Amino acid sequence: MDEYTRPEPDHAALLTIDTQNDFTLPSGTARIPGTAEIVPQMASLVEAFRANEAPIVHVIRLYQEDGSNVDLCRRHPVEDGESIVRPGTEGAELVAELKPDPTQQLATDHLLAGEFQSLGSNEWIMYKPRWGAFYNTSLDEFLTDRSISTLVVCGCNFPNCPRTTIYEASERDYRLVLVSDATSAIYDRGLDELRNIGVSVKTTEQTVELLR
Repeated sequence: MDEYTRPEPDHAALLTIDTQNDFTLPSGTARIPGTAEIVPQMASLVEAFRANEAPIVHVIRLYQEDGSNVDLCRRHPVEDGESIVRPGTEGAELVAELKPDPTQQLATDHLLAGEFQSLGSNEWIMYKPRWGAFYNTSLDEFLTDRSISTLVVCGCNFPNCPRTTIYEASERDYRLVLVSDATSAIYDRGLDELRNIGVSVKTTEQTVELLR
């Protein structure tokens, strides 16, 4: 880390990626192995950011029933009737452990329209239409308006959405932390590649300590 890449805890936001019931729970229709196991670490990060009154953005996917907004690699199954993070279903919901109030439900129409749904003080949900959280969203403007320089990233499923989000954020000159034990499907070469572009790889414990 140097003066350009070193995390700035006082200007940090937490991004949780795609930790929804369909991707996480044993009963999920598109369960990603290892995601349920990282939820406790993610919950610790969320609680630490709440305690610091620092911004949290829960980034999610929503697949329309007709498949019209689905990635090409998953479009056929959805068109054929498979329900994956379908708006209005329990499978699309953020896992309960990450919500400030487990009874809160997604405002799917507003999310699909590109709006940020508030979950409480300094905590929101946003929808992304593809792997990366910056693609065709207003996330960059949202973070800039709040003077965020550093992003702490965790969630599901490293090779796809967290990694893409990190590269998009790096292109926009954010300082970056990837929380390795709070992200599913981690592998060593991927972490080395992130370090090579200035990403700080930390554990949950190290990240919580950084916030202190």
